[in-house]
Amino acid sequence: MQNTNTTKKTSTPAPAKTGRGLAAVRKSAGLCLCLATVLSFSSCGIYGKFKGASYQGSEQVFGPLQAAPDSVAEWKDRRMGNQWDSLPAYTRISQGDSLNLGQCDWRSFFTDPYLTALIDTALKNNADMQTALLNVQEAQASLKASKLAFLPSFNISPGGGISGTTDQAGSWSYQLPVNASWEIDLFGNLLNSKRSRQAALLQTQAYAQAVRSQLIATVAATYYALLALDEQSRIYAETEASWRQNVSVTSHLVEGGKANSASLSQTQANYYNVLNQLIDIRQQVMQTENSLCSLLGIPPQEISRGRMDDWQSPTDIQVGIPLLVLRQRPDVNQAEQALAQAFYNTQQARSEFFPSITITGTFDFGEMLYNALGSLFQPIFQSGALKANLDIAKAQEKEAEIGFRQTLIDAGIEVNDAIMAVKSAQAKTENYALQVSHLQDAVQSTQLLMKHGSTTYLEVLTAQQSLLSAQISQVANRLTEISSCISLYQALGGGTSTDMPQNADSKKRK
Repeated sequence: MQNTNTTKKTSTPAPAKTGRGLAAVRKSAGLCLCLATVLSFSSCGIYGKFKGASYQGSEQVFGPLQAAPDSVAEWKDRRMGNQWDSLPAYTRISQGDSLNLGQCDWRSFFTDPYLTALIDTALKNNADMQTALLNVQEAQASLKASKLAFLPSFNISPGGGISGTTDQAGSWSYQLPVNASWEIDLFGNLLNSKRSRQAALLQTQAYAQAVRSQLIATVAATYYALLALDEQSRIYAETEASWRQNVSVTSHLVEGGKANSASLSQTQANYYNVLNQLIDIRQQVMQTENSLCSLLGIPPQEISRGRMDDWQSPTDIQVGIPLLVLRQRPDVNQAEQALAQAFYNTQQARSEFFPSITITGTFDFGEMLYNALGSLFQPIFQSGALKANLDIAKAQEKEAEIGFRQTLIDAGIEVNDAIMAVKSAQAKTENYALQVSHLQDAVQSTQLLMKHGSTTYLEVLTAQQSLLSAQISQVANRLTEISSCISLYQALGGGTSTDMPQNADSKKRK
């Protein structure tokens, strides 16, 4: 009877207690919902997307050289007046919405088959290029991990044991708990982290494109530097043969009493100087070949190559609309993505002021027990750490914005410098050609006069040295013209690739 009465006493208040518990749960849930709603409205700003960097003022970034005249007559009136006809023709460099030089595929810009083969090899083997592509893969993996952070995490921790006494057999027990944890991203912490890593991925892809563009330009510039050395080596070899003959002629003149020993000694000294310069040039050829092999990622070897005269400079260069050109430059794109990453880092720092909500649960298959728990963590006082982190993030975002603006300015200056270098080198081309032609006539004339005793050996040596110097300078100017065209091509965004490793989300700018 006592057991029956006890059962009645303990069972009668249960419905009332259960009702009070359910009411408390509903009340707590309502308070949490209200709190979450209020916090959600107050945290709307941390969900904003990066709207892109400002390109304001980019239409003037190339400087005054970006605007070309509609006609040659207009250019005459604007720049040179009546002096135009006395100067050689310039390459026409203009701005427009047509296909600009930077949008030209590198295989179309570089037509030398030897050079295109070298560039292909460099893109496959170059260490910097391979490292840049691996950095892209790392950023892709990091972005993938940030996306998976939205999903719940599971882990299992099985265990077992035996217990008993020395008199009795032991009994086995085991546990097979499965734990689950899920952070609800109510205030954008995980979202901004994902967007930040997405911007980091786009940044590494832009860096890889910059490495690719720089590699193509460097291989091309080194290749034509090698061809220029070949041309200079040819000039020195021809000069060596000519001056060797001069030594022989002067020697016969000395024997015939038409020249003195001093003229012979000076002629011989100049001849040996040319021999030394020829040796130096051939050493530079080998060193340049080795530098090219390093870019190609191959052991030192002789490089198959064409001739410098095969290069054809473009005669009508379209630099394009500055805004479109700047957007395709990888360094500008990289700076913009750095600004986007800093923006999302600031958003993430703001979200740290709001609570984090986590749901955890465990189910033990061994004991057939389960539990679930929801927790809310609200920072109250962190010794100023959260405020300091936000201030740091804001400062870093401002730094990224300043860096982006400076990148725009530097890009415009780079284009401006390359344009002026191309025009200046081409303006001097005809002058060098005329100078070399006149000096060749001078050398022939002084040699004939010396044979007939009408001039001194000093005039012959002066004419020969002037001719050699002019020929070497002519080759150097030709190399400057080619290198400037390559630099302009790179400055306009040429040599970048649209086939870099990307996933679907990295193509979106969030």
